[in-house]
Amino acid sequence: MLNAVGQAQNILLLGGTSEIGLAIVAEFLERGPARVTLAARADSPRVDAAVTRMKEAGASEVDVLDFDATDFDSHPDVIDAAFARGDVDLAVVAFGTLGDQEELWQDQAKAVASAQINYTGPVSVGVLLGQKFKAQGHGTIVALSSVAGVRVRRSNFVYGASKAGVDGFYTQLGEALRGTGSNVLVVRPGQVRTRMSAEAKPAPLTVNPEDVAEATVKAVLQDKDIIFVHPAFQLVTGVFNLIPRQIFRKLPF
Repeated sequence: MLNAVGQAQNILLLGGTSEIGLAIVAEFLERGPARVTLAARADSPRVDAAVTRMKEAGASEVDVLDFDATDFDSHPDVIDAAFARGDVDLAVVAFGTLGDQEELWQDQAKAVASAQINYTGPVSVGVLLGQKFKAQGHGTIVALSSVAGVRVRRSNFVYGASKAGVDGFYTQLGEALRGTGSNVLVVRPGQVRTRMSAEAKPAPLTVNPEDVAEATVKAVLQDKDIIFVHPAFQLVTGVFNLIPRQIFRKLPF
């Protein structure tokens, strides 16, 4: 359970090498040491660096669980292992891929693979986390959504459609858990400067992982359920949702 200054005792990061996820955990560790569990593919070349970063950020202990976002049958064992040493105060769902959006909508196999990583995987772990948090009666699940899912655009609709699904699932998971003592926070960044977006075109209101982390920690401590990392996006997406489809399709993005 988070203490009076927002310090966690046990943090789980699903997507254990995610730059945004690691930034969020590091921001929490500034409030005090915690045991950190990184769930990531064991063969990822970035695991060792992630472990080192967490230790340098102040983690009292760092465990690594072998986690494959699309090996759905293995997810119950992964989540059980993460909770085996006690309650989890914070679980961050931060895995996903972007990919070549023009290629994805024209390649069935790659589109399905993208949807499994970006939507089915988060739903799979979300159901399991929901039951764990309901049972323990406290803690927060943080789900990284995207502004791209608020109104899906032609330029990235395979990715955006998956994020729309994630957004819908986790906002309503929060409603399902209402009254249990647990909370779900849906985080909607715009474009973030990470490896995943390195080849994407520059976009207005782009933020850094540290900006996402700072906004997320603040929102968790305030028991919020949805945030736009850049406040301007709340207004922008509100306007987008009012634009008729016939006009929206002509906009240059």
